[in-house]
Amino acid sequence: MKTLFCSIALFFIVASVSFSRQSSFVSTRGSSIITPDGKPIMLRGINLGNWLVPEGYMFKFTNTNSPQRINEAFNQLLGPEETKKFWKQYRDNYISKEDIAFIKKSGLNSVRVPFNYRLFVSEDHDTRFAGPGFEMLDRVIKWCKEENLYVVLDMHCAPGGQTGDNIDDSYGYPFLFESAEAQQLTIDLWKAIARRYAREPIVIGYDFLNEPIATYFDSSHFNQNLEPLYKRIAAAVRAVDKNHIIFLGGAQWNGNFKIFGPPFDKKAVYTYHKYWCDTTQPMMQEYADFMKRYNVPIWMGESGENTDQWVDAWRRLNEKNNFGWCFWPYKKMDAASNMVSIKRTAEWDSVITYANKPRTTYKDIRDAKPSKEVIKKAFADYLENCKFARCSVNEGYMNALGLKKQ
Repeated sequence: MKTLFCSIALFFIVASVSFSRQSSFVSTRGSSIITPDGKPIMLRGINLGNWLVPEGYMFKFTNTNSPQRINEAFNQLLGPEETKKFWKQYRDNYISKEDIAFIKKSGLNSVRVPFNYRLFVSEDHDTRFAGPGFEMLDRVIKWCKEENLYVVLDMHCAPGGQTGDNIDDSYGYPFLFESAEAQQLTIDLWKAIARRYAREPIVIGYDFLNEPIATYFDSSHFNQNLEPLYKRIAAAVRAVDKNHIIFLGGAQWNGNFKIFGPPFDKKAVYTYHKYWCDTTQPMMQEYADFMKRYNVPIWMGESGENTDQWVDAWRRLNEKNNFGWCFWPYKKMDAASNMVSIKRTAEWDSVITYANKPRTTYKDIRDAKPSKEVIKKAFADYLENCKFARCSVNEGYMNALGLKKQ
């Protein structure tokens, strides 16, 4: 009898601990995302774009648009050693504790953190994960935890490329869906990430693949492979982490939900992206219908890059449909369609001119380069100007997001 009572007591202790762990995480209930105390929450967030996935247009470049191409141009200007130093300092300066505190103080409750898989892998892409990726995620998660700002982790650039354009740092084709090796690396990396943050409640969840399968490719060939890959990633994640939400984006820039069958995970949120459209109900009706059909939450993971009036109208329409949102992006150079803007200098204009010129031969590279003095000053100034304290706040954009004045 004593043994029975001890077993029962142990059961309730274990159950209590398990419940405590489960109840400390953001979860889902029907078509709502819910906080640990069981109350619905509408995610209102901003994307930390250009930090761990540099994009050319945010530097005012045109054809030099992917992380690889940007890195190549910087290597040509600075040399490989100075370029490595630049990127390290860039990652330290571009998003800091001050940025996260500002985002929270503004009235947002979440951030989405796009990352490149290359920051986590060794050069030969073996099973050993090596690189600054986890250090960067640990850092931003720590700051967000201090500010009580929720985090969504987003694989913006997957092995092989899930999109086939500059945004996934690929070679112009969604090789991920035709490569068993790339798929396994994607699964293994998500499992490693999930294992690392399995007990971190400030992390809401994992956005598996950003904007898979661009519209340029044969959808009949690629689309059928997307949800099966999601299921394989989810199975690996659930083997080590049953606490967090998984975010599943549609095909063709996250817009096509026809590729989905009934939900296969109890904590799934379906995420769509949409830019440059009418701010009317028909533009999002298919997502509202999907939410009603399957009783699941819908989250707008990206939108923006438009006028303040458009952003305001689109935000309100999402809220009317009970869709949480995360606009794009938080920061970029000399622009109003973001929360804070980086100052543009005359020396940086020389870098822009260089990056935008054809550089198909070594003579092109030599002839197009600015002077060493201009290059040195341009990059040194950029590293200072991208710090939060040196940026300017775009009040019109803040108002469009319904945020507090600082």
